[in-house]
Amino acid sequence: MSATPRRISIMGSTGSIGESALAVLDHANSAIPDQTEYHLVALAAGTNVEVLIEQARRHRPEIALIADETKYAPLKEALDPLGIETGAGQSAIDEAASRPCDRMVAAIVGIAGLSSTYSALAAGNDVALANKESMVCAGPLLKDLAKRTGAKIVPVDSEHNAMFQVLERMEDVEKLILTASGGPFLDLPIDQFDGITPEQAMAHPRWDMGAKICIDSASLMNKSLELIEAAMLFDMPESQIDVVVHPQSIIHSLVSYRDGSVLAQLGEPDMRTPIAHALAWPERRIETNVQRLDLAKTGQLDFRPVDGEKFPSISLARKAVNAGGGAPAILNCANEESVTAFMAGKCAFKDISSIVDNALAAFLREESNFPPVGSIDDVMQLDAMGRRLAAAQIETLS
Repeated sequence: MSATPRRISIMGSTGSIGESALAVLDHANSAIPDQTEYHLVALAAGTNVEVLIEQARRHRPEIALIADETKYAPLKEALDPLGIETGAGQSAIDEAASRPCDRMVAAIVGIAGLSSTYSALAAGNDVALANKESMVCAGPLLKDLAKRTGAKIVPVDSEHNAMFQVLERMEDVEKLILTASGGPFLDLPIDQFDGITPEQAMAHPRWDMGAKICIDSASLMNKSLELIEAAMLFDMPESQIDVVVHPQSIIHSLVSYRDGSVLAQLGEPDMRTPIAHALAWPERRIETNVQRLDLAKTGQLDFRPVDGEKFPSISLARKAVNAGGGAPAILNCANEESVTAFMAGKCAFKDISSIVDNALAAFLREESNFPPVGSIDDVMQLDAMGRRLAAAQIETLS
């Protein structure tokens, strides 16, 4: 690492990815006495102002921002005496994302993370992308923008970061292989899916990434979004992207080459590893204090195909990728709406995929009535229209 500290911004700092990123930076800055490896430019959160204040007090960013403008007063009151600039609202977060930095961690969950990611790339800031929905909904726009400004997009999702680490010549790649833990219902018979509760869906056997991501993992919709993200990031047709269930979550993804080689990235399931790689790349790797992988102790690595009857979300992702245009954005927003409905008791767990399927089918029937994906405003209009399609489906179920 150079003697000049790397300037980092974290959008979504109070979530699990944001907390892990701060832990990585903390460890890196303490590794070498009297030398700061990373300097924080901005921290941004959605509603959790209490945690944001504590983060800002400890890590001293130049600016701290809260999306919920009703929470601005306590933020300003707490941080003004420390000389830390504060702001509130989406436009303030977007402005902070455009401030010069070496890498912005895009960790805001859902479509809400799109505008700050776009602002960072527009300013020429490299983005460590943990917000898969941005790439799902606006992948071509973001990649074109990054190409024009010279900004780099470095994947943070463990699966895509794993591929990124072992990719060589793209023209030699035969296929990409995403691994999925299978979630809490991997071995639950499909005839018992009717009684699944939100609490059961959020009880992931390997990690806690927040309610929405855990439910997406339970339905394998998270893997569906990752399939679309991989297709966008690596310009790969969905027919060359496989998904395999790997319950131990030790192999994070694999790349198969035309000479028969299959390269994999392995490690304990800890997001600090891909975050550390994404923050340091292309410079030398930085040390983390994650648990080291002990293969002898692990003993066995299991794999099985995805059960398409239990988990139809993978086929929906393939349909959306092949349809192109606004279809991936419709899939994403319909999923967000159905997950919210499931958590509120307005639909069953197994209804999530059917709501997405019906919304996607309605979009494809009426695509001429929807705007083409030519700008971020178009994406947000598509998102709003897609949510209305999903809401109509949910109302029917209710």
